[in-house]
Amino acid sequence: MSSTPPSSAVAPGSGSGLPSGDTAGSPDPYLPGHGTDAYRVTRYELDLDYKLSSNRLNGRAVVHAVTQRPTSAIVLDLTGLRATKVQLSGRRVRRFSHRADQLVVVPEAALLPGEEFTLDIRYVGNPSPRRGLWGEVGWEELTDGVLVAGQPNGAPSWFPCNDHPKDKASYRISVTTDANYRAVCNGILVSRTTRSSRETWVYEQSEPMATYLATVQIGRYELLALNPVRPAVQVPQYAAVPAELAEAARRGLARQPEMMRTFIDCFGPYPFAEYTVVVAGDELEIPLEAQSLSIFGPNHLGQDWESQRLIAHELSHQWFGNSLTAASWKDIWLHEGFACYAEWIWSEEAGVLTVARRAAAAWRKLAAGKQDLLVGDPGPELMFDDRVYKRGALALHALRLRCGDLAFFSLLHDWASQNRHGSVSTQQFILTADHATGLDTESLLHPWLYQEALPPLPAAG
Repeated sequence: MSSTPPSSAVAPGSGSGLPSGDTAGSPDPYLPGHGTDAYRVTRYELDLDYKLSSNRLNGRAVVHAVTQRPTSAIVLDLTGLRATKVQLSGRRVRRFSHRADQLVVVPEAALLPGEEFTLDIRYVGNPSPRRGLWGEVGWEELTDGVLVAGQPNGAPSWFPCNDHPKDKASYRISVTTDANYRAVCNGILVSRTTRSSRETWVYEQSEPMATYLATVQIGRYELLALNPVRPAVQVPQYAAVPAELAEAARRGLARQPEMMRTFIDCFGPYPFAEYTVVVAGDELEIPLEAQSLSIFGPNHLGQDWESQRLIAHELSHQWFGNSLTAASWKDIWLHEGFACYAEWIWSEEAGVLTVARRAAAAWRKLAAGKQDLLVGDPGPELMFDDRVYKRGALALHALRLRCGDLAFFSLLHDWASQNRHGSVSTQQFILTADHATGLDTESLLHPWLYQEALPPLPAAG
């Protein structure tokens, strides 16, 4: 994969002496200087014109938002791209500038709390991944196409946004690119038009979505239906895949419709209209999560357990991570611990290993390693540490064994339905669990989440 170094140009028309008070606050200590709680976005409308040969992006972002507190400067996250023209609620803005990884827009008068506004931003550049604690994330060129990996802070590499997981909005994403390439984005494809050697793909994601889950995938993809036999009674599932990988994708994803049925039984209704898997032409280190779709490499299409668990893991994120999104990154175990436990549920359903044996194996591995991490607040450097996944899953297993299967799966249904398309926290989960199970959930989960020492292996009561 290749990338282009980001630019740091300052927009024409930007002035000096801009207000700085609204640029300092960050709603999440895991990503300081990233995102803001000064306003809330309700909708993004993105029009992207992208040329593959030159990696050139011409973009237009219309951002609909409402202020939460007095705002003298509207700050958006944007890195490696340059805004060329900005309008605020239909009027041209003359004072805007780029500062590090932010676009600062200064209105003529401060906005008051509760004031609705629209930003219309034209921008250009050669998008590239941003480098940080978690490697390279964001817009990345493939051998023949494009991949976007947004988690946790890759969204600003391709559009101006308020990049924080609790600021969820609806989206319309339009991508114009070379003919004979398919653009795959979140939500439902609402139109596809061809003009000369260019094609435009328009997607509507009506359910609220965090910025890091927004994505664009471009490649020479065919679209395969994975469950064409009884689509009326199943969630429509598709695979966007290079033609030469079609049969490998069909074999590797053959059991995904069964996974879907299993997770619907365990977690409640699937939260979106359909589900698409994109298989990139290049091998990928890990699969990637996005709302209503997941991205895999051809190296993840095996029928072995390691490949199949990843397929189950990414599917389960549609409930835990996409529909229910942690309001703060410190609570990422609510995504990854739940998805890891979903792997174990599928393992038992598929006749591979029982949940109890998966839990015991995970516990032994944790017991043999370092115990210097708080799963419920692991810190930014370790928030994707495997211990967050495995120990988070063990916390859920301990809760299940204490309250019994009926109460546990009733809890998961309640948790998913009550917070559908919303933002969640560990404290909310504890309160929901208390109500559903009658247990003192905080006392039960505290050693797993907020103590370094590993608790004993959970055992059936």
